[in-house]
Amino acid sequence: MPDRQPLNRQPLEGVVVLDCSQILAGPFCTMHLSDMGADVIKVEKPGGGDDVRAWGPFAGGESVPFMQLNRNKRSIVLDLRDDEGKEALRRLARRSDILIENYRPGTMERLGLGYAELSKLNPALVYCSISGFGKTGPYAKRAGFDLVAQGMSGIMGITGYPGMPPIKAGIPVADLNAGMFALYGILTAYIHRLRTGEGQYLETSLLESALTYTVWESAIYLATGVVAGPLGSTHRLTAPYQALRTEDGYMNLGAANQPNWERLCHAIGREELLTDSRFVNNAARMGNLKALEAELERTFTTRPTAHWLKVLEEAGIPAGPIYDMSQVWADEQVKARDMDVVTDHPKAGKVHNIGVAVKMAGTPGRIRSAAPFLGQHTDEILAFAGYSADEIGSLRERGVAGVLATKTGV
Repeated sequence: MPDRQPLNRQPLEGVVVLDCSQILAGPFCTMHLSDMGADVIKVEKPGGGDDVRAWGPFAGGESVPFMQLNRNKRSIVLDLRDDEGKEALRRLARRSDILIENYRPGTMERLGLGYAELSKLNPALVYCSISGFGKTGPYAKRAGFDLVAQGMSGIMGITGYPGMPPIKAGIPVADLNAGMFALYGILTAYIHRLRTGEGQYLETSLLESALTYTVWESAIYLATGVVAGPLGSTHRLTAPYQALRTEDGYMNLGAANQPNWERLCHAIGREELLTDSRFVNNAARMGNLKALEAELERTFTTRPTAHWLKVLEEAGIPAGPIYDMSQVWADEQVKARDMDVVTDHPKAGKVHNIGVAVKMAGTPGRIRSAAPFLGQHTDEILAFAGYSADEIGSLRERGVAGVLATKTGV
């Protein structure tokens, strides 16, 4: 990183984000916006708020998964089925730069809170929708979930080992990627707004966000008609690039080009493999993957993982251990990169957060505060929207706003 003193301001400081999303894709997007300084106002439904608040494990009565996704944000509870709740959201939209929602397509329009309505109040508003399948097409009205998107995007068809039942990726890759594509679209639209003063509508979906990540497999099919299948940990185009057994477990090896392959053979004392016709080049190695794996494991199983990682590092060959989560967070590189950031929560105490992955020299992202209680900032957010103290009290008494509301949410 260049030797430069950080500025006092964060890059998105002063940007107001109205977050009408819940669970994962939307909150993951707005988490990154908040880390970069945006004022994210999380609009939650009466009764229980974001569904993730009910998901354990819990610390001090607060959901641990919720706290991970919703740091740096402020929470307001609004009943968007109530006319006054809708009006409160409209008033907030007038003062916001960005709105993000992930209701089923058509919900915000039925409430009178779609882009067509809100853009009349605030033409500069950047309005983002995340859905399962997008706003158009025959599946537009379907509910979307990560598991469904992983199956329909082809990801489950290329995950695991041949002959095994369908397996999803270990992380909710469709949800997370939808959040990241939403983030990319929002920031692109915001740059356009800075140049022109114009807001706009944008959308993405779980299906498209998952499909976009099938780069190799889709390219092969569209060019050749060959349908890719699961390959375990091996690479589809180059070898050796996979997990291999050692004396005491497994390690990952990435000797995936010819120079690395040649260095590998010398480093592990298997120079004869360089002249073996099955392995002389990448095409030959890809055609003999099982034999290649067997030959390498014949050597690697003679010594423990730590020994081989040291040998490979000294030879400049990409390799690494395969960690569980306890090992991840004990790793010296993870610690050195400030990826474990602790915040203080009044109920949960010390809360560990995954740190900011983008290191900016001048305007770094920061985790400033723990996730909010349900409706914690209702009064101050309504005041920001222009409500008087008496009006706020009235909205609370009638269950339109605040954690004491008893009406069913959207």
